[in-house]
Amino acid sequence: MATKMVKKRKLKVFHFIVFLFLLALLGLFIYFMVNSKTKNIIIKNNNLLSDEEIITLAKLENYPPFYLTTSHDIKKRLKKNPFIKKVDVKKSFYHVLTLDISENKPLFFYETNQKVVLENEQEVEINQKEPLRIPRVMNYVPNTKYQSLIKNIKKIDEDILGKISEMTYVPNEYDKDRFLLYMDDDNSVYLTLTKFKMINYYNKVLQQLEGKKGVLYLDNGNHFQIRSEG
Repeated sequence: MATKMVKKRKLKVFHFIVFLFLLALLGLFIYFMVNSKTKNIIIKNNNLLSDEEIITLAKLENYPPFYLTTSHDIKKRLKKNPFIKKVDVKKSFYHVLTLDISENKPLFFYETNQKVVLENEQEVEINQKEPLRIPRVMNYVPNTKYQSLIKNIKKIDEDILGKISEMTYVPNEYDKDRFLLYMDDDNSVYLTLTKFKMINYYNKVLQQLEGKKGVLYLDNGNHFQIRSEG
């Protein structure tokens, strides 16, 4: 009986030692998780927001614990900002966080309220050192036409949109959807809302004009009027 008691005690001591060992491992693991900081943060494809702004929005400015910082939390924080459409978060070797940003494209600057309209239709203020290559809508557009304007500007290719310096709402008795576009090459284009997509052919039209300057009418028929000298 005495031998059995000794064996039982040895087994209990062994189990206790194993328990302490596992507890120590767990403690080391938790310590490692809490104290293993993010070493580097890489921001890609951001134009409207600076790296510093994105890091602050994502609450990464203090380089938080790498393993306790989840991609879900980062995306949730960043997508609250109207400029950010989508975020891809990648964790890689040696505690590197890479944030690949997809932004909501600016469509135009609305002089009426001094705000930039984004492709998600939100109106925001932008303070940038470099001016955006987007048109300025110079006058008030009625609410009945405003949403249609946003919808149709989205159809304009980005490189063409960058060539439009100003837009003015100029309805007449025949067409309440009429706009006049001032191009940065000193030409002008009349468009109606249902034909906004036609401006995407502007570069091809320019080749046919052979350097002449004037007004292109795409609102009612397709013709070009050369500007008279003087």
